[in-house]
Amino acid sequence: MGIFSRLAQLIKSNLNDLISKSEDPEKMLNQVVLDMNNQLVEAKKQVAASIADEKRLAKQFEQEMAHAAEWERRAMMALRAGNEELAKEALARKKEHDQLAETFKEQWTKQKNAVDQLKKALRMLNDKIEEAKRKKNVLIARKKRAEAQKAIQETMHGLRDQSAFETFERMAGKIDQLEAEAEAAGEIQEEYTGDILASKFSSLERDAGAEDDLAALKRKMGMLPPEEAPQVRAETPKRVEAGPQPTAPARSEQDELAAALEELEAEQQQQERRKAGR
Repeated sequence: MGIFSRLAQLIKSNLNDLISKSEDPEKMLNQVVLDMNNQLVEAKKQVAASIADEKRLAKQFEQEMAHAAEWERRAMMALRAGNEELAKEALARKKEHDQLAETFKEQWTKQKNAVDQLKKALRMLNDKIEEAKRKKNVLIARKKRAEAQKAIQETMHGLRDQSAFETFERMAGKIDQLEAEAEAAGEIQEEYTGDILASKFSSLERDAGAEDDLAALKRKMGMLPPEEAPQVRAETPKRVEAGPQPTAPARSEQDELAAALEELEAEQQQQERRKAGR
């Protein structure tokens, strides 16, 4: 094999491979169906022309038969008139029309058989095209389904890549770090603004309330004895003795606790005013 033959074969193989890769099944199927429809239109035109020829031959056959009948009538009229020569001429003309009628009848019969065959072939062609259309829709649906499955498989292959999950883990770690930094900043803010003391008191009150609720529930369930009512001690009358009375009553523990709370509230109000002044 010469170098030019090998080069030509190589070019042909590359072109065939390029054409095969560039073929889109859906576009090719649509084009094939379009070509079939165009062929069907041309076939219908040819069949219509054949039908027209058949009708023309049938009409000519009928006309020649009519002419033959007319010349026969004229021959009979000449015989009634006693003119045999004229009757012979009329019969000769009738014979010519009979021969033409026979010729047209033969051609018409052949054309009619051909038209019947063409009509049958046209129906078969139309059925084939309709079947091709239905198959085209099925094939296009299969193609789209295959493309969807391929896309899903490619997506699943991408999800199997560990880099995506590593990215999720890394982002989760960053979010955890941000949350920890935010909590630390909140604690520092409370430490420097003095709000931590109020938080401690709130926490203490919540714990005490929870303990009281738990004890009440246990008493309700019979797990603890019922709470005893406080006993009222009878006060003994004090002897009133004459003598010097104290100028001011002594402060009780409740008064001291109330004073401490007022002092604490005053300090908090001062801190709030300082914040507002800033």
